[in-house]
Amino acid sequence: MSRLTPSTGPGGVRFRDLNRNGRLDPFEDPRLTPEERADDLLGRLSLPEKIGLLFHTVIEQGPGGTLLDGPGAISKTGTREVVLGKHLTHFNVHALGSPREAARWHNALQELAVEAPHGIPVTVSTDPRHGSSENAGASFAAGAFSQWPEPIGIGALHDVEAVREYAEIVRAEYVAVGIRMALGPTLDLATEPRWARQQHTFGQDPELVSRLGEAFLQGVRGDGVGPGSVACVVKHFPGGGPQMDGEDAHFPYGREQVYPAGRFEDHLAPFRRATAMGVAGVMPYYGMPVGLARGGVAVPEVGFGFNGPLLQGLLRDELGYDGLVLSDWELINDNHVGDQVLPARAWGVEHLDAHGRMELLLEAGCDQFGGEECVEILADLVAAGRVSQERVDVSARRVLLVKLRLGLFDDPYVDEDEAERVVGNENFRRAGMRAQAESVTVLQDESGLLPLAGGGRRVYAEGLAPEQVARLGERVGRPEDADLAVVRLAAPFEPRSDLFLESWFHQGSLDFPPGRAVRLSRIAQHCPLVLDVFLDRPAVLTPLLPVASVLTATYGTSDEALVDALTGQVEPRGRLPFDLPRSMDDVRAHPEDRPGFEDPLFAGGAGARSPQASR
Repeated sequence: MSRLTPSTGPGGVRFRDLNRNGRLDPFEDPRLTPEERADDLLGRLSLPEKIGLLFHTVIEQGPGGTLLDGPGAISKTGTREVVLGKHLTHFNVHALGSPREAARWHNALQELAVEAPHGIPVTVSTDPRHGSSENAGASFAAGAFSQWPEPIGIGALHDVEAVREYAEIVRAEYVAVGIRMALGPTLDLATEPRWARQQHTFGQDPELVSRLGEAFLQGVRGDGVGPGSVACVVKHFPGGGPQMDGEDAHFPYGREQVYPAGRFEDHLAPFRRATAMGVAGVMPYYGMPVGLARGGVAVPEVGFGFNGPLLQGLLRDELGYDGLVLSDWELINDNHVGDQVLPARAWGVEHLDAHGRMELLLEAGCDQFGGEECVEILADLVAAGRVSQERVDVSARRVLLVKLRLGLFDDPYVDEDEAERVVGNENFRRAGMRAQAESVTVLQDESGLLPLAGGGRRVYAEGLAPEQVARLGERVGRPEDADLAVVRLAAPFEPRSDLFLESWFHQGSLDFPPGRAVRLSRIAQHCPLVLDVFLDRPAVLTPLLPVASVLTATYGTSDEALVDALTGQVEPRGRLPFDLPRSMDDVRAHPEDRPGFEDPLFAGGAGARSPQASR
């Protein structure tokens, strides 16, 4: 494939002759507004081309930055078939190689798109990929990109400017490899401590999450939406946090969202701010509201993507939002991977067949079907008169507008050398490392042990890399021989692996096994114990307090960054982004939709060497 060479039109204007007819058509004219160009192109497209615009599926990179010929581990169809056969132009990329390979793959994908009748450029999207944890279907480890705390750790900084800096670096790295749409930020509130997806939020407080969300959107958008911008899809409208019993709506047992404290408006608040900013896209969550009423009218107990009163009534009419609504993944068809299945998340409308589910999604107000490529179903619905071509046009236009505003029609390509220079460069890595260290939250240091200045001590360690132990002193193999112990733990969860993706989600009890505190107490009998707990969601830390001389919370902090914080090379200024409960009894009694506990072990905001707690 060779890159499409720009042509010169009347008045010397440079343009890409995407339909290869030898003249400058309005949709190719960079001097016109995105609205004028979209309207012209819409009138030229065939029905199959329009239908393809309404699908947003997963794609994989081939070896060495090549296009994948056939189905992959995750992608259902080979790249050529899905682009030219099914006319899809929106893809959510999973694994990526080196920055150079990622850029090469992106350019090859854009060259393939040029072979389509109107050369509509591809938009590549991604879930978050700047943290440390790999959670297929939700986020990816940083790899070649600069590594930062998980978003909950960014929230722990409580710092608008820090969030904006983070977002600007995310934008630079994404744009360098051709990623032009972020499936985020996640503006859900972390009000239900058992919920598996809290690490992707900014915390529990509606006002703080709203302010940090605005800062992230500003940083990723840059100076107005354009060629240097990344379009964001905020999620999960109207707030995915209040999951019944903390179970996640990816799975049938977690389909209900509840509001026992009547706090629906708290969860909606960050989305009000984001839509007022003109965010490019909004993603409704899988969950179905149970027992929710607005204005005295009961809201249907069906998944948010199928929920017309919330999408059309609240989002479109009340909030005045006219941007793209992208459904969450696989609401229409079951997903079979190997010997596992993930049922379609058609909660509340499981009785409908695939045609009925798609019809209802469009009727409710969705524009794109996430994780789906079943273009034949929409073609059937149009042929049967169940979905009008005019309805298809409405959503297709919204999709085209995002592409045009990003400048993809005029130049979708990236520079491989620039990608290698920008992605993961030393300045970006240092900024990410500093944020990891700064987000460390000191919950307990009653004896003033921190910072761990100087060396010469003997150190017993668990979960800490040997080279980082060496920064603290001489490593020894037994607590009995140590002057200091450092132990890293992760918040507990109940492993599950029946359904596809289930093993990636940390769900269930927040209690540590009963023997954990006893074993740690034996270490603490011999020397002071520095205990760090990775909080991808809250944990019941009550039994750990008596045994820890120092207790810290982290949210995706490397060993190196933790030692930077413990030794004072970087001041740990993190503050809890959510309350920590005293017990699982308190968790079970807590309303899923209410931010914070009445009597927490540590309250949100605790940290910065001055814990706000009522221990």
